[in-house]
Amino acid sequence: MSDKTESAKLILKLYELRREEVMRKARNWFVGEFHPGSAQDVSNAAMGENSAYYRMVTSYWDMACSFVVNGAIDEQMFNDANGEHLVVFSKIEPFLAELRQTYNNPTALQHLERVVMNIPEAREKMTRFREMIKQIMAARAATAKTETQSA
Repeated sequence: MSDKTESAKLILKLYELRREEVMRKARNWFVGEFHPGSAQDVSNAAMGENSAYYRMVTSYWDMACSFVVNGAIDEQMFNDANGEHLVVFSKIEPFLAELRQTYNNPTALQHLERVVMNIPEAREKMTRFREMIKQIMAARAATAKTETQSA
């Protein structure tokens, strides 16, 4: 297990990578525009026009979590410094088993899953994240409808 100083350095390096222009666009798409309702929606994203964004975000967070799983980054420090991996996993988690079976990839996103599910009350947190996302989407739709009616 690395020491706290080394963990902090790696977390800061991961943060720098998240700020790269294309990665920022991918993260904005994933968090703000990608709202899968089925495993097919996830497959469509992974294979469609946003494939690069989908793969960039999911592989980034799985890689970052692999550092935690393998002891290079302190788990508590990682979770204290990050929250986006929870949102990413909350969007994929309901469909992960089906996706793993469909693509014959039983280890897909295993590091991300392990880190997230190690968090106390992880399942409840994922449910709350999904509900929060639905509320945000509904609020955005209502605002857009109001703006359209006003114009």
